Amino acid sequence: GRNYRPIEISNVLYRLAEQPANQLQPDIKVYAINSNEAAVWSDVNMRGWTHEHPELRDFISQIGTIASAREGSVCFLAEIDAQPGAAGVLCLHEGVALFGGATTVPELRRRGLQAALLHERMRYAVEHGCDIAMMVTLPGSDSQRNAERKGFRIAYTRTKWQLRSEP
Repeated sequence: GRNYRPIEISNVLYRLAEQPANQLQPDIKVYAINSNEAAVWSDVNMRGWTHEHPELRDFISQIGTIASAREGSVCFLAEIDAQPGAAGVLCLHEGVALFGGATTVPELRRRGLQAALLHERMRYAVEHGCDIAMMVTLPGSDSQRNAERKGFRIAYTRTKWQLRSEP
């Protein structure tokens, strides 16, 4: 009646932040980037998110530039056999670690890069004093399944609403 419409349904997941028990695959390396690696991180991020929607390349590229420069955010790059293939962000605030924006380039999917990103971001969060970890996923997505395999559980499902410009 007030001209709002739903634009997104997502799951908010959480878990206690704990030091990961297992080790990474030997052919995978994950690390927090430095400022010299921001362009590589942004490129991997853009390729991972836009393979099905190339019209979003400029927008995602701008978001990547902002994320890699934002205070309180740490960007992670995952490599397999020394080839950059996945990117993710970790935002830390008052003991809470928000795992965000993780993606893998299409040609390197299903090789363990997302699991490795989750592992290393969790390790980093614990080492930096976080005791709660959270993330947001699309319901039933690969991201949700990856998170649940790593101990995340759904806290709640949320709906985002947008006011229509026309009555």
